[in-house]
Amino acid sequence: MTHTFADLGFPGRLIAVEGLDGSGKSTQIYLLKRWLEMRGLKVFFSEWNSSALVKSATSKGKKQNLLTPTTFSLIHATDFADRYERQLLPLLKAGYLVLCDRYIYTAFARDVVRGCTPAWVRGVYSFAARPDITFFFRSHLEVSLNRILDNRPTLKHHEAGMDLGLSTDPYESFRIFQGRIFEQYLAMSTEFDFVVMDANRRIEEQQGLVRKFVEDRIGLDTYAVVK
Repeated sequence: MTHTFADLGFPGRLIAVEGLDGSGKSTQIYLLKRWLEMRGLKVFFSEWNSSALVKSATSKGKKQNLLTPTTFSLIHATDFADRYERQLLPLLKAGYLVLCDRYIYTAFARDVVRGCTPAWVRGVYSFAARPDITFFFRSHLEVSLNRILDNRPTLKHHEAGMDLGLSTDPYESFRIFQGRIFEQYLAMSTEFDFVVMDANRRIEEQQGLVRKFVEDRIGLDTYAVVK
């Protein structure tokens, strides 16, 4: 998994955003999508854990607490592989700009925190090429946590990392869980050449930097819709 889609000769390009829940990454990729669409470019958006193929299995497994860390990891990998083969690769071959709200690095962070070894998780996803650009939105941990907790009066069992036995208090468990995920992201940021964004800056300021970086790195006119 050392090659990007550009390295592999794909006409399309893949841009991914990563970061903790509450870091603002989803807002930033949505704004980027709208900007690219307004420029008349061929754009496709995909998000983590969205394949219809495995959604019901994931939901059932969580509700009945049937998922071991390995099973949890493999279900998400199946979801990703389905989207990768059915959506991402065909569109990249067709010359689209593909925007991903989370990519394989989400699994690298979460699955390792849940107890899988880094080498094993990387092996599971070894079929996937690296994004051409990966933005990591680095926010203060407490800011991200407060944003999430403000919008979720009740935390879900797996969302709070309660399956790991970190704490009997779901909010404290959530803080520990997210803190460990954050540490994984920091370690990966140099390993995978993330573009680290200061997610504590104003939304408009961040978006301006994102757009400039994308424009400088990718020849956007190549992706205009032919009329």
